[in-house]
Amino acid sequence: MSVMHIADLLHRALQLEWLTPEEGVFLLENASTAELMYVGNRLRQHHVPGNVVTWIIDRNSNTTNVCIANCKFCNFYRRPGHAEAYTTSIEEYRQKIEETFRLGGEQLLLQGGHHPDLGLAFYTDLFRQLKGLYPNLKLHALGPPEVAHISKLEGMSHYEVLKALHESGLDSLPGAGAEILSDRVRRLISKGKCGGEEWLDVMRAAHQLRLTTSATMMFGHIETNLERMEHFAALRQVQSEKPADAKGFLAFIPWPFQDEDTILKKLKRARNAVTGDEYVRMIALSRIMLPNVVNIQASWLTVGKQVAQVCLHAGANDFGSIMIEENVVSAAGARFRFTADGIQRAIREGGFEPRLRNQQYEFRAVPAGILQQELDHSSMLVD
Repeated sequence: MSVMHIADLLHRALQLEWLTPEEGVFLLENASTAELMYVGNRLRQHHVPGNVVTWIIDRNSNTTNVCIANCKFCNFYRRPGHAEAYTTSIEEYRQKIEETFRLGGEQLLLQGGHHPDLGLAFYTDLFRQLKGLYPNLKLHALGPPEVAHISKLEGMSHYEVLKALHESGLDSLPGAGAEILSDRVRRLISKGKCGGEEWLDVMRAAHQLRLTTSATMMFGHIETNLERMEHFAALRQVQSEKPADAKGFLAFIPWPFQDEDTILKKLKRARNAVTGDEYVRMIALSRIMLPNVVNIQASWLTVGKQVAQVCLHAGANDFGSIMIEENVVSAAGARFRFTADGIQRAIREGGFEPRLRNQQYEFRAVPAGILQQELDHSSMLVD
């Protein structure tokens, strides 16, 4: 194929056309980084005009570390009965939430494992208790694999489970557990989780309920370039099916596989070989392949400040979160940290104006005093 073919594909992308997965692979493997960045940035300006880059303060707490999914990239989970297994108590939540409020956050990103004994009633009771104690708390909680797990335990549909969770206090659904939406990949790295189509079906149900969601991709392990592009195609298809008055996927967040001490690395099946250049290219391709998703987030937790800053010129318009607590990705080797002051400085250094947001991508005022507070344990995860 000629250089003119690359130009033709990029021109079509700028018209918001849906490129095929095969065309996406061709761009990933043949277009220059400069070309991809240029088009990614043009598309970012179409969706989110101006010079603002958003960020959020929240906290990732875990309901439990007990999980039977046995994902080969996870160092966080413990099997039922393990000496280190836990389920978080209400008193522990109180301490975490009150600290989050003191540090300017208003949201709990609440996730856990596939616990064999925790069904729908556990989560609806928990959400009602937390909302009763803290009516202003936002719950960005669980994810499609957990919803699918609860549905199986209860013999209920995804819609029924999500409706009950929403009525008990769930505000939005994270895009957790997407990894790569290829069942070939999922059988090898996360066999105990729902398949790719079920993940998508949970999101369809969430959109029917007008729950806002996000979508993710963990790449750079055993997937092919075509499987990455098919992942994009599946997400945009679900987004196109949402009700006209639903926001659907508010954001897309790709991040590279973190391999430190994971079973995948020990089995020599995969290692994290994603370079900064490849990550920037994937951010740009996120824009190109997802013309119906407004916000793209750069995962600085896994790639670091400088690469994430470049991503702001390649299609990303969000810098993610200073997260007061995060356990899962950090357990696999992510070591970067930011304070409220640091994340805003990094955005300005990249040439943009930082604005604090909430989960709905609405601007918030930066709470007074937090810029002086060093959040010693702060880190970030996708939300």
